[in-house]
Amino acid sequence: MSVVACEHCDVLIVGGGPAGSSAAATLAARGHRVVLLEKARHPRFHIGESLLPANLPIFERLGIAAQIRAIGLPKFGAQFHLADPPRAQRFAFAEGWNKALPLAYQVRRSEFDTILIRRAAALGARVIEECRAREVEFTAAGPVLVRADEAGAERTFQARYLIDASGRDTFLGNRLGTKLRNRKHESCAMYAHFRGAWRDPDCARCGDIALFWFEDGWFWSIPLADGTTSVGAVVWPDYMKRRRQDVRTFFFETIARCAPLQARLATAELVSEVQATGSYSYSCARVCGDRYVLIGDAYSFIDPVFSSGVLFAMVGGLAAGEALDTCLREPHRARAALRRCTRTVRRGPHRFAWFIYRMTRPAMQSLFMRPRNPLRVREALLSLLAGDIFADTPIGPSLRAFQAVYLLTALAMPRRSWAAWMRRTRRLGAALHG
Repeated sequence: MSVVACEHCDVLIVGGGPAGSSAAATLAARGHRVVLLEKARHPRFHIGESLLPANLPIFERLGIAAQIRAIGLPKFGAQFHLADPPRAQRFAFAEGWNKALPLAYQVRRSEFDTILIRRAAALGARVIEECRAREVEFTAAGPVLVRADEAGAERTFQARYLIDASGRDTFLGNRLGTKLRNRKHESCAMYAHFRGAWRDPDCARCGDIALFWFEDGWFWSIPLADGTTSVGAVVWPDYMKRRRQDVRTFFFETIARCAPLQARLATAELVSEVQATGSYSYSCARVCGDRYVLIGDAYSFIDPVFSSGVLFAMVGGLAAGEALDTCLREPHRARAALRRCTRTVRRGPHRFAWFIYRMTRPAMQSLFMRPRNPLRVREALLSLLAGDIFADTPIGPSLRAFQAVYLLTALAMPRRSWAAWMRRTRRLGAALHG
């Protein structure tokens, strides 16, 4: 393997997804020397096509709003479906607390991520694709050293700071031993793209994301602008362990267990491979450390039920960019800047976790099927679904009221609540010790 001379920069970013590209764009726009390493070449496939309304102000800030609008299918709401008995409820973002966030977009991630990484390059970041980071070394008081492979050549980078935006590769978390399995949640996923799935003829509803609960987890159905639909099943690990056939057959058998989704796909054609992921709920012990920051899925991932991944990634990218800009320009303010970054990156997973852990419980399903608005709890829930948790929208008290209503609802159905709690506890234990 040939060796390329060492390259110096202010900030090295590992990963060219939404988190890394947002951080690179932020830092490059402020005049810093930024190098971004991306293991693949854009455009490349990625799951997670549903954006949230709270993403839109970030697009404006990065100067890519028109480009995202051009590739996206407008998404005005979210639908939740119970398979047994069949029931449905729609939530429109325009009815949330903040009326300035009425819509989002469904996007092909290959197109979306390409727009982001090209924007970072246009702002001055040095983007190196098909370059995989392999090793990291934190010297005693000097630069961070990262060794990477690019087309058979070994490259070395020296940076004053490192941002890990490597997604589920968790580059730093694995190497520093800070990646921790989430002991409160476990899930696996299967997913694919279909063409010809049923869509609501109402243009205000045809872009809705639809979520379907069934006994062993939940499904997503995300319509895309080119006529395809992303469909996925998020299930408990013990359900995946039952598989005795190929993943495609198992996926279709799983869809058959959810009549409302199966009806939508009755005339649809599978147009991609069916892919599967193993158990993927985790977090890292720290967001920031000595000369490094972790953002997006490189820091934490719970469950995609609220389509929050891209939002958390981009918010984290902006926060990391702003924090390291302060560290580089005003070192005496570095500690405070990194503390702010940590609070921001942790806020999203922390605020959503309570709801994610309970999304398959009977009490939560009951509240979603019969949403009411005392103390503005429905508006606050809609703001949560829209991702409006990083601004000053005062939804906290109403969300706490919702949590109290949830507890009362669970107590009002003791047998079902107890059975669901026991089933979850048993499955979580099996996943953690299996």
